[in-house]
Parts: sequence; structure tokens; C-alpha cells
Amino acid sequence: MHPLLRNFLRINWPLFGLMVGLLAFGIYAIHSATWMRDQDFAKSQLTWILVCTPMFFLITLLDYRWVRFGAVPLYILGILGLMLTMFIGEKRYGARSWLDLGPMSFQPSQLAIIAGIMTLALFLSNTRAMPAIFRILCCAAIVGAPWVMILIQPDLGSCIVWIPVFLSMLFIGRIPKRWLILMLVVGLIFIPLVVHFGLKPYQYARITTFLNPEADPLGDGWNITQSLIAIGSGGVFGKGWMNGSQAQLEFLPEHSTDFIFAVVGEELGLWFTLGVVGVFAVMFVAGLVHLRRAPNLFHFLLVTGCLLLISLQAIINLGVVTGVFPTKGMSLPFISAGLSNLLLMGLLLGILLNTQRTWGRVAMPDGARSMREVLA
Repeated sequence: MHPLLRNFLRINWPLFGLMVGLLAFGIYAIHSATWMRDQDFAKSQLTWILVCTPMFFLITLLDYRWVRFGAVPLYILGILGLMLTMFIGEKRYGARSWLDLGPMSFQPSQLAIIAGIMTLALFLSNTRAMPAIFRILCCAAIVGAPWVMILIQPDLGSCIVWIPVFLSMLFIGRIPKRWLILMLVVGLIFIPLVVHFGLKPYQYARITTFLNPEADPLGDGWNITQSLIAIGSGGVFGKGWMNGSQAQLEFLPEHSTDFIFAVVGEELGLWFTLGVVGVFAVMFVAGLVHLRRAPNLFHFLLVTGCLLLISLQAIINLGVVTGVFPTKGMSLPFISAGLSNLLLMGLLLGILLNTQRTWGRVAMPDGARSMREVLA
């Protein structure tokens, strides 16, 4: 049997099926939300899925060692992409974060994020004998370089997602707890200063609107107000496919991307929204179970970063749409329209499926059979 065919048959098909189900459901929801517009967003989404499919299978079927060898080159490529965006990037929604590639647009920050996770996992797994302070400084440099450039764009949401992923990887990478606590304390001290002096007026307005959306329902509170109206009006069983008034009449903003979950709630009701949340929960639990089979610290860190990034992006999107978090432009993984979202999620899940396929054939460390021993 050809090695590629053998690798293909070893894919974790249940997890792959969940991804395909989310993608198909996304096309269904995007078409329902945008069918009254001139542009066929569902057809564009299907095109982007077909474009990303070869890359996804390439990541999934390659030898697992490519991740270790490709981490640094991919990181450098991500940094170069961010630098290029600073000079010739296209500005959308107040952020210069897009590169126009002719028939498509791409956010280099997405590539930089996944490359940062790969490089950080590689560094932490190979420097356990280094003094903690030097490890922290090097990790801060690895994450800080793309983080600062993304913040300058400004893309505050991507920067916020980085923080828990970064701290979690430091904790797993055996950074002493006293240093992590010190970092958290310093961060908490600086939060009021950042909010008061660092946020732009529209970002500060999002926080005040989150605290009291009724204060300006026709201005800064419009997005969250319309989102809550859409979800609430859908009730338990929804208004029916393509019958959502908030999306069809253009009351709901960004209803094919950031607020696609509100379209699901309005048209299909409570049960379908719970189903979407349930699928993401199953993917997260499957990832946690998979982590118990990690053969070494590098792979444990890598999969942890990928799993957290998918889960946190889903949690933040769902929280914004339901009013739990302040409004922030962030796509719902696999469901929202857009090429950059598909590329990032395809890379993350491709790495996850690749490790699931190969870990059973990778020799465990000498005598190590438990997660505690792998992380020691």
C-alpha cells in the first residue's frame, strides 16, 4: 500500500467528520444570511474551502517531524508578512491587517500566530536546562515580536487570544510558578493604564457599551443589541431557514462573519445553537484525551497551543455574540465566512490530526508511559 494512502486511512475520521460538518453547516448558514445580497458569499466560501483542502491534507499526511523542522522558517515568514502588512497592507474596519493578493485577501497575523506556537513549543522543549529568567525573556521575544506588530495594526482581539495560550505553554513548559504569578500580577497592574491610555476611542467605547449596552442602542451598542434581538427572537425552534429578519433586513452587522452565530440562533433556534456549542466541546474534549498520548514535551506543547487557539477563538466569538464579552471582531472557527479563518483553522486542526495519526507509531521516551513522565 502506498504510504500516502496508508496515512490517509489512519486519519481520525470522527474528528475529521466534525470539521466537515461545521464547514457544511457554515455554508448553509452563510447562504441563509446573505442570499438577498448581490454577491454569493456561500459560493465564495465553498471556493475557499476547496482552495484550502489540499493544504489541509498536506499538513495532515506529512511526516510529523516536518513541524519541528518547519517551525522557525514559518515563523520568519510570518514576521516578514507582518512587516509587509505595515507598509502595503489594506485597511479594513480600522485595522491595517490584510494583504491584497489579487483574487483573495489574507491576514499574515494568522500565519504568525500558528508559527509562534510552533516555535515556542520547539524552544521550551529544548531549553529545560536553561535558567528560568532567560527562558522567559527568550519566550517573550518569540511571542512579543509578532504580538507587537499585530497590536500596531491594531488587532486587539488576536493579541488577547495570544495571552492565555502563551501563559499556558509557559506553565506546561516548566517555567517556575513564582515567575508566572509575577507576570500575572504585573499584567493586572498595567490593565487600568492600558485601558485609560492605550485604547483608541472606539475600543474604549466597546468596553463601556458592554457594561451598559442600553445607554446607546442606536450607536455603539447597535451590534450587541441586534445580536441579542436576533438570538432571542429565534426562541427554541427558530424562525426557519432564510426567514431571519435581523439578517435579511441588514439590521444584524457582519452576519456572515463575526455574528454568524446570531443568524443560527434566529433562524434555527436554541437547539441548533446548543448543537454548535456541543460540537466545539466534543472537539476540545477529544483534544484533551489525545494529549494523554503525547510522546514528548514538544508535541504536548504544540497540540496544547493548537487546541487552546481553536477553543478560545470559539469561546470569544460565542461570548461576544451573546453579550458575555465586549464586542470584538473574531470569526467563529470553520463556520464564519473568510479565507484567513479557514487557513488558520485548517492548519491547527491539520496539525492535531497529524499528531493523532502518528503518535501511536512514535516511540515513547525511555520508560515513560504517563503524562506526568512526559512533562517531567
